[in-house]
Order: sequence, then structure tokens, then C-alpha cells
Amino acid sequence: MRKVNIILVFNKEEDKILMCKRKKDPFKGKLNFVGGKVEPNEDELHAAYRELEEETGITKDDITLTNLMNFEYKISGTELEAYAGKLNKDVRLKEELNSLYWISKDEDFNNLNKFAGEGNILHMLKQVEIFKDKLF
Repeated sequence: MRKVNIILVFNKEEDKILMCKRKKDPFKGKLNFVGGKVEPNEDELHAAYRELEEETGITKDDITLTNLMNFEYKISGTELEAYAGKLNKDVRLKEELNSLYWISKDEDFNNLNKFAGEGNILHMLKQVEIFKDKLF
């Protein structure tokens, strides 16, 4: 099974979420969380930190990530690992491929014309809200 990850990054004040605008499919042109591929035999948490740093410049010193949930897509043979964390300081973002944006957490994440994930983004954000005391 192929593994990929996405990372929900909150700013220090927890009022904004970091998103990227996808330049390729799936979800080309839509906003999504940052993330990428887990290499074969790579530790999943290590992969999340590696992808986060590659795509944004945010390092392990800037944030503590916690595995929020995993989605298993059996037909496509893909496991999606979702991590969440809150920045512990202000950071300067470094874009790799996709443009990066801070989006208000009050945004309508159910807008499927704007956001990727077929509604999963809203679901994950609700889970963060429920378990915030265990995550941050």
C-alpha cells in the first residue's frame, strides 16, 4: 500500500491554517493541506516532518506534530496519514512547488469548488477542535 501524508499546520494563535494551492492532480487548482509521499521503509512521523520542511521550510524545532488519523483507500491502494500541529513561533515560509497561504479557520471548508479532499478537510478540522487539548 502506498503511503502519503498531509499536515494540518496552525499558526501560534490557532486562528489560521496553512494551505497550499495544488498545481497538479489530484485536486489541481484547489487549496489543500501540505504533505507528500512516505518513502518505502521510512518512519511515518519522520516523513511528515521531512515533507513539511521540504514544502514550507517549517522544521521540527518550529512545531510538534501528532498523528490525527489515517484514511485507507482500498481501491487505490493508498493510505493517507493526517498529522496536526501548532507553530511555537513565527516562521518565514519557503515554497517548494505549491503556493502557500494562511487561511482563516473560520473559512467555509465545505466549499468543494475551493478546497480539496471532498469534505475531508472539514472533518479533520472538526477532529482537531474536539481533541485540541491532546494535540496542542
